[in-house]
Amino acid sequence: MRLTLSLFVLFVCHLHFFAQGGFEYRQKLGFLIAHRPLMAHLPQAPAVASECSYIYQTKQLKRWHQTYRNPLVGGTLFFGSVGNNQVLGRFIGAYGFVELPLIKYKKYRLDFRFATGLGYTNRPFDPVLNPENVAIGSRVNALMCFALKQSVRFNHYGLTFGIDMTHFSNASYQMPNLGINLPYLSVGIQRFFDEVGPKEVNNELQRPALSFGASLIYTQKEMRPVGVGRYPVYAGSIFARKYYGPKAGLEMSLDLIYKMGLLHHPSYPDASGLDPLQVGLYLGYIQPFDRLQYIYGLGYYLRDVLKPDEPFYIRLGVRYSLTAQLEGMFILKTHYAKADYMELGLTYHFNK
Repeated sequence: MRLTLSLFVLFVCHLHFFAQGGFEYRQKLGFLIAHRPLMAHLPQAPAVASECSYIYQTKQLKRWHQTYRNPLVGGTLFFGSVGNNQVLGRFIGAYGFVELPLIKYKKYRLDFRFATGLGYTNRPFDPVLNPENVAIGSRVNALMCFALKQSVRFNHYGLTFGIDMTHFSNASYQMPNLGINLPYLSVGIQRFFDEVGPKEVNNELQRPALSFGASLIYTQKEMRPVGVGRYPVYAGSIFARKYYGPKAGLEMSLDLIYKMGLLHHPSYPDASGLDPLQVGLYLGYIQPFDRLQYIYGLGYYLRDVLKPDEPFYIRLGVRYSLTAQLEGMFILKTHYAKADYMELGLTYHFNK
């Protein structure tokens, strides 16, 4: 949990505008989706959660503020239930978010929120103490949130109404990992403070319109059944990336993925050294916010000898530019609603 709070503090500190921001409290009511038959016993009660957020209303201090029509950005602390306190426990978490305005009319806004962070539960799977938790096998998990949120503002205050989809998963780092999906309805109140501080901000990252580079990834994952063990995953890619103005980009990559666990899995007793190697072709959409980028994309395995999953894979997550040529990544790779692993690594651009 210390890592969760540290990431939250680093995100908020990076905004540099505490005095120009505000705070929001949201109360949320929802339910747990049993998206697999194996989870049918888990939804037992409504999911009730609360969120406290630091919010900053951008003011055209950077080019991306203007490009996205002054989005709302910030960081959130989440705490509450997910529909079964006895088996799934209570969750707390922290995430950073961006809210893009879809409609702005006088005092009314309709925004689309997307967010990533980390969550923690006090009741993960345990073969003796908690065998019924087939959804989450670890205490610390990735947290993702997508939402449509309406707001009406009155001077320094605002009232909000939202529809959220919140997801918890450990990206197959520890089995079981069917994941938790929660649609919520929310109502909230905002308080903004008077503006002080800088009126101009420079040092915005400049990206070439077309770039080429490579990525290296190391992570670990477990596979079903529980007890097989956790093994390394090595991956890399060669990519080409094209930006179409400040709001959008596309990238194509050739991915190489090697899962050591497939050599030790009981389902593949005759697997040879190169059989776990997967080769994929990937196409992704990029949404840049200065140094931060959100990633959405779809890939297809050109080579997949053992076929442990479906032939298509999905990427959702973020990258952050450490320098003009070097990026860190925190991206969830999935097959439909089943997490494959968390991509933790570095991307290097050949362009200078």
